[in-house]
Amino acid sequence: MIEQRLTIEIRNRGNQFELIGEPKHTTSAENLLRRLYRETKGTELSPDMVHLFLQESAVEQLDNHSPAEPSVALRTKKGMIRPRGLNQLRYVKEILGNDINFGIGPAGTGKTYLAVACAVDALEREQIRRILLVRPAVEAGEKLGFLPGDLSQKIDPYLRPLYDALYEMLGFEYVAKLIERQVIEVAPLAYMRGRTLNNSFIILDESQNTTVEQMKMFLTRIGFGSTAVITGDITQVDLPRGTKSGLHHVIEVLKDVPGISFTHFQPKDVVRHPLVQRIVEAYERFETKAADDAAAKDSRRDA
Repeated sequence: MIEQRLTIEIRNRGNQFELIGEPKHTTSAENLLRRLYRETKGTELSPDMVHLFLQESAVEQLDNHSPAEPSVALRTKKGMIRPRGLNQLRYVKEILGNDINFGIGPAGTGKTYLAVACAVDALEREQIRRILLVRPAVEAGEKLGFLPGDLSQKIDPYLRPLYDALYEMLGFEYVAKLIERQVIEVAPLAYMRGRTLNNSFIILDESQNTTVEQMKMFLTRIGFGSTAVITGDITQVDLPRGTKSGLHHVIEVLKDVPGISFTHFQPKDVVRHPLVQRIVEAYERFETKAADDAAAKDSRRDA
């Protein structure tokens, strides 16, 4: 994987490595191999971990020889979680340093996963009393109709990615116990009106599907000792046609407000299967071309 990405040849005998290729690329590969060695701490290197370190953001950082920023580790019951790449590192640092944080970018960049990790870390350190998981109940292009069960069961399908991350970090039984004690609370966005949330870590996921009014309502719920993380992808809005996304609107409204952070992820920050990054980039190119074609068509019509 390293050879393909950096267009070099790697030969090794035991712990002795020989790197053959352009000096710039072999230097990057050397730094990358040393970082991977430091990361293992006695554990085996998985293809996933190698892929994460090979992401363009990390390789660019190595190529530019910029000084590495101090790493951040988030503590969970199942072990330590470390952000991968420069953008993820900045994202986590912003969450730790600000009360309201936005993580905006394509699927697979770790926005939601790292937000949950920060929430679990804060709970483990007793910096907060509870975690709130919030998500607008908007279907992705399909109508599911009436869903049976109580409130929690009705919105569980929408919050599955958040639950999956919690189970991975805390274990199924412990999460169930925390939900029972309402230390972890699940709430649909529509039920947040009128509440003031103190000493809480609130995660609003899929925020591109909020309306302008819903986003304003949510942001004004934040109380003392609380941290809010709002994640979303402005390219995947499932709202009815003609309804403006609250996330799209809030970026313009709050961009210069102190104490609020915005972290923008790019396709190169995708940390899922390498194909996900290529898919995101292909859609981006296609949509840009379609927009350019439409603009050219309009200008010809005006002429």
